Amino acid sequence: MHPALQGLLTILIGVGGCVGYFYFSNQLIDKVLFPPRGPNAGRNINRANMVRPWLFLLPALLALGLYLAYPVLETLRLSLTERIPGGGSKWVGLDNYRQMVNEPKFWEAMRNNMMWLLVVPALSTAFGLLAAQLTDRISWGNIAKSLIFMPMAISFVGAAVIWKLIYDTRPVDQEQIGVLNAIYLALGGDQPMTWLTIPFWNNFFLMAVLVWIQTGFAMVILSAALRGIPEETIEAAIVDGANPFQIFFKIKVPQIAGTIVVVWTTITIVVLKVFDIVFAMTNGQWQTQVLANYMFDKLFRANDWGVGSAAAMVIMLLVTPILVWNVWNARKEMR
Repeated sequence: MHPALQGLLTILIGVGGCVGYFYFSNQLIDKVLFPPRGPNAGRNINRANMVRPWLFLLPALLALGLYLAYPVLETLRLSLTERIPGGGSKWVGLDNYRQMVNEPKFWEAMRNNMMWLLVVPALSTAFGLLAAQLTDRISWGNIAKSLIFMPMAISFVGAAVIWKLIYDTRPVDQEQIGVLNAIYLALGGDQPMTWLTIPFWNNFFLMAVLVWIQTGFAMVILSAALRGIPEETIEAAIVDGANPFQIFFKIKVPQIAGTIVVVWTTITIVVLKVFDIVFAMTNGQWQTQVLANYMFDKLFRANDWGVGSAAAMVIMLLVTPILVWNVWNARKEMR
């Protein structure tokens, strides 16, 4: 079957299935289970209204259970077992976790992830806020926003390939196609640098890719928040003699602090799961290992599903408090 036809059929079946499910669910409730007639009509209507939301939520709950709850529980089980040659597994308790914490690569990954957490959310949010403020003050701001947001449309692997070309290194007797090396040599460098192999600093070269991508996301959200600030507060500050910097830092930023925190934490979750960029650019070599790439190496290269699953659980444990805080904060603001 042609892929386009297959995709069209999938859409039709999916949409048709959803419409059919909701239609027949209503019919089941209103015609069979709780018909609104007879002496119990009022009670049946109340019961139908109580059951209907849960019936509509059932597909989503089943999907969440199948694609979220079950993988978490299965990963936890795998992290507590060890594969037996020839098939099967045996219970080893916390041995996989002990093995993991005794490996230098794991602590290298933890250290690098902490560096990413300190740098990427801060720079992405700061650049996004700066871009949101500046683009709202120029006539061609919408065009500038489109250009800044454009990297968000590129996959992480695609962005990694682009930046790998920027960091590219050719022999000294050849013309440099890497932008960074071309600039370095033009400024008086004696020979091209292999940027991605420089310990410690190469992590920042990888972080630049994610900052480049996430700045557009931060800009769009923060730009909407800035436009939602009441003009009266800004006009009052101008009347009181505040300069542009005071208006920005003392009037605007405090009013969008909640949005800034949401953007920060959202990017933080992305950073904790970062894999594609490291995998495509260095594959964790030269001291650039991160937790997700460490997990991948254990699962699919070393075929060590126990330690790989333990690493996955560590990532989940690091992400969970941020998710819980985001949900709690969102509910708090809705009250």
